[in-house]
Amino acid sequence: MEKKDLNWYAEDAATFGDRLAGAREANGMTQAQLAKNLGIKFATLKAWEQDLSEPRANRLSMLAGLLNVSIMWLLNGEGEGVGPPDESGVRSQDLNDLFLELRSLKTQLKQSSDRLGALEKRLREALGAQK
Repeated sequence: MEKKDLNWYAEDAATFGDRLAGAREANGMTQAQLAKNLGIKFATLKAWEQDLSEPRANRLSMLAGLLNVSIMWLLNGEGEGVGPPDESGVRSQDLNDLFLELRSLKTQLKQSSDRLGALEKRLREALGAQK
């Protein structure tokens, strides 16, 4: 696949947080500026970009408007969005491979975290049933 064919922000290549950060950077905004424009705490925006939490529908709509992207693009990478982070072609294949590996690891960690939470819930329920 050629570099120009790579969809950096596709659902299988990027997370919501990746797309949010990419759109914010493409619009030349800092995290602090975007948080202020949205009327939220800096920590809240930072958590969104780190995929620790997600915005509610009303904030998602505001984000899309402020960043000039579609809601669907923010959610799954489809629709009107921004271009790849480095269109100059300077990034080497080794760096691309590193970014892809990081994204893969990030996805694996999220899945493990979700499994851990589900197991913890089952354990609590089992312990509660024994009382």
